[in-house]
Amino acid sequence: MNNAAPTVLVIDDDPSVLKALSLLLRSMEMKVAAFCSPHEFLEQYQPETHGCLVLDYSMPNFNGLELQQELTARDIGLPVIFLTGHGDIPLSVQAMKQGAVDFLTKPVLDQDLIEAIHAAFEKDRLNRRTRAELAEILQRLATLTPREREVLAHVVSGRLNKQIAADLGTVEKTIKVHRAHLMTKLKVRSLADLVRLAERGGIKSKLPPDQKA
Repeated sequence: MNNAAPTVLVIDDDPSVLKALSLLLRSMEMKVAAFCSPHEFLEQYQPETHGCLVLDYSMPNFNGLELQQELTARDIGLPVIFLTGHGDIPLSVQAMKQGAVDFLTKPVLDQDLIEAIHAAFEKDRLNRRTRAELAEILQRLATLTPREREVLAHVVSGRLNKQIAADLGTVEKTIKVHRAHLMTKLKVRSLADLVRLAERGGIKSKLPPDQKA
């Protein structure tokens, strides 16, 4: 996981606002990157960058909400703080539903902005940790053979070894061997941990409900 200091990425089409926000945040010893448009940000964005976006809502041609939607489409998980000169409640509700950390009205109070940024940094930290954990789980699952994945899907469904053996046309001893390999490869010690890991990795039961244990 990237341990560098988080960056506040500020996007505003008003140069004076952009400069003022950048000076304020740097005075708080925060790392800042400033952009005059969403297009400039998207052109220069580096995937390893982490932190949050402080984003003007009412920009011409490409407003803040449209950028938020574009971030989702590109799987850019940076938390977003919106700034607006209008304080339009329906806009803020829509932005928050799409995952914005906060929606602040200009002129924003320094303390409100700083608190929102710290909350966004924490959200980003948790999101990155979750993504790292999922990547690790997927790496472990990738080590399984096709047969082991098949057995795992049955285990997740709650089937017993003898039932899995019957389903797959083999003997119970073979299923026990596969399950032991699963536990080792996936680095889990209990059935409960195995099921939780499999479900987080997207392994679902393929059996109809009437065939589950």
